[in-house]
Amino acid sequence: MSNPVDDAFKVIHSHPEGVLQSELWKILDVDSRKCSRIVKRLLDSGLIERIEYKKDGIKTYILKATRRPVDPCKILAGDELVPCIGCEEECNVQDCHRLMDWMYQLAICETEE
Repeated sequence: MSNPVDDAFKVIHSHPEGVLQSELWKILDVDSRKCSRIVKRLLDSGLIERIEYKKDGIKTYILKATRRPVDPCKILAGDELVPCIGCEEECNVQDCHRLMDWMYQLAICETEE
């Protein structure tokens, strides 16, 4: 069974321009009251922002995902930073030995956990 809060965040996150709250409840196939509770949970957790918006003279809100800092685990393999950050070499990623070594280390770290 899916989690409506997670589903709502995925919808909002997939629309960088934002989603109208008045449309979100229709997309999620929930009533407007339940949608308001879902939005409140996302706002309280800091995952989204809500911007007042008037559409056809009716007040609603645009919901946008907030920018989150990069999870360090996504750019580290063990203690090694992904080699592409700051790399000045012009290479083909399929042939980059530094990147392949980093990916190999990442795979080893994940299997050890």
